[in-house]
Amino acid sequence: MSESGKNKRTLGTAYEDKAARYLEEYGVRIVERSFRGRFGEIDLIGYDGDTLVFFEVKYRSSSKAGFAEEAVTPSKRSTICKVADYYRVMHGISDFADLRFDVIAINEDKIHWIQNAFSYC
Repeated sequence: MSESGKNKRTLGTAYEDKAARYLEEYGVRIVERSFRGRFGEIDLIGYDGDTLVFFEVKYRSSSKAGFAEEAVTPSKRSTICKVADYYRVMHGISDFADLRFDVIAINEDKIHWIQNAFSYC
């Protein structure tokens, strides 16, 4: 991995940790970080009460490139759904389980938790 790739991954991990701490303050029980499947990765997976939630964490240091939440494109949503399916199969989670797809958008230092950011695709 290139030096800039390492720095980007380190920065991404730092913001995922920040998001996890934020969510835990609101009672979310984080069960996985950086879960990888053959189709991609989900940043955080946790339970908000009885609901299994797949979290995508996005960070922007300024609004020049747009807001963090805008980076969760239809293609990224599709990838998250595929990895979520793999996670559920690996852990024996029913197709009828309560699921949610949330985005944690960190714009500069402001955290915005968008619940039900998108539907299963």
